[in-house]
Amino acid sequence: MTGRLAAGLLVSALIRRVEAAGGSAMVLARGDATAGSLLIQLAERGVAGQLLERTLNSRGSYAWTPVGPEDPAARGDYIARRRRNDPDLWVIELDAAHAAAIVNEVAAG
Repeated sequence: MTGRLAAGLLVSALIRRVEAAGGSAMVLARGDATAGSLLIQLAERGVAGQLLERTLNSRGSYAWTPVGPEDPAARGDYIARRRRNDPDLWVIELDAAHAAAIVNEVAAG
């Protein structure tokens, strides 16, 4: 099993990298700085893309998995439910060209 980067550190790194690429990033909900789970709302020019979650895969390493409803309009309710069940959950939005590639670059494994 591989080590897990602290959630707060990962969020900070993602925000810095997206902003360096000319995009914008926003923390929508702050979770536990050490062990919080993480949902990432991908977007490009304000158009919502996938919602990703960092999950532990069968090989014992972390991977990014699409979660939640496909319809961006229904995601608010999904995120609110998740936050009620897990107040340590981080929710961030990354709005940049190739945001998914940035996530994989910064938070691989």
